[in-house]
Amino acid sequence: MGWGRVFCRLNSRGGRPPTPLGARILTNPEDIFQHNMWDHVQWTEEAKEEARQKTNENSSSRIPSEEQGKYDTDACKYWDSFYERHQDRFFKDRKWLFLEFPELLPSGPGGRATEERECGPQTPCPEPGGFGKDRKMGQQAPSHQPIDPLTIEGQQSCYRDWKDPVEAARQISSFPGEHAPFRILEVGCGAGNSVFPIVNSIKHTGAFVYCCDFSSRAVQLVKDHPDYDQSLCHAFVQDICDEVASFPFPPLSLDVILLVFVLSSIHPERVQGVVNRLSEFLKPGGIFLFRDHGRYDLSQLRFKKGRCLSDNFYTRGDGTCVYFFTKDEVHSLFSNAGLEEIQNLEDRRIQVNRAKKIVMYRVWMQSKYRKTLPAPS
Repeated sequence: MGWGRVFCRLNSRGGRPPTPLGARILTNPEDIFQHNMWDHVQWTEEAKEEARQKTNENSSSRIPSEEQGKYDTDACKYWDSFYERHQDRFFKDRKWLFLEFPELLPSGPGGRATEERECGPQTPCPEPGGFGKDRKMGQQAPSHQPIDPLTIEGQQSCYRDWKDPVEAARQISSFPGEHAPFRILEVGCGAGNSVFPIVNSIKHTGAFVYCCDFSSRAVQLVKDHPDYDQSLCHAFVQDICDEVASFPFPPLSLDVILLVFVLSSIHPERVQGVVNRLSEFLKPGGIFLFRDHGRYDLSQLRFKKGRCLSDNFYTRGDGTCVYFFTKDEVHSLFSNAGLEEIQNLEDRRIQVNRAKKIVMYRVWMQSKYRKTLPAPS
């Protein structure tokens, strides 16, 4: 059942890179109940067909169109209620972040080492396109040193190509993290399960983290956390679907935008606009790091009839919503915003209940897309 090929990852520590998305491969079906989770699972045709049938079944009865609007207009209320009820107890800290997304750590003293891409003899490289087109085994990954538009050099090289000079000058004003050489934004930060592992890892690097959420209750939980440090982090309430909303930093100022299980909560018709607007804040060479729900994941198949809003888009019992992506949809979403694919993986796993002898298929998407550097003038 295991994949014949396993993808390797950008290596941030030197030496042979670990396998991304886990490395526990099921080679003997009789061993399936020896562990709780197996990585890089190839579905059988029977499993795929069963998943399609279950999805068709739970999508056959949809919420009436006249009732659907409340899940959009009242979304803030539903998420505030979620965090009021669960506080910071629902999600665990994402300690896997730096294993899968080493780009979160700045290079230089206190940060990550220069990224290298190399493959060991037991870890074949991806097919073309897996980590960006035309990359061959053994070659070092292209070095993209992000340009800071808040320096004179950055203004000359970035704003000349991207913005009107008058508007650019207006944007360069005092803001939180203005002197940081490396800036991260997490969108949909919740109670801080990504924020605080990042904050605790960037101390003494000069980096700065912004984090926002639709829910004011969630943002308050972040600010009340004992590790919240205004010298390292700025949390704020933001509706990223608002086309005219202002952000506490100027365009072209971010090195990394982290999107972990957040775009799936937005109506699919709005998601492209969100990515387009967020990309304006990335520096040339900056990167989106994305992880979210994949099509035919167990959580999609478990929905009952009457919870479907539109194709592959559902509302839960608490009023929050979730969409399930495909690999092609993710690629279109970011490439349509003018971004270059670095990684676009479908994370397929088997989760096992060993006590009840139940086998469950899990699917997540994990991707990295870079804002391309302006062509030399």
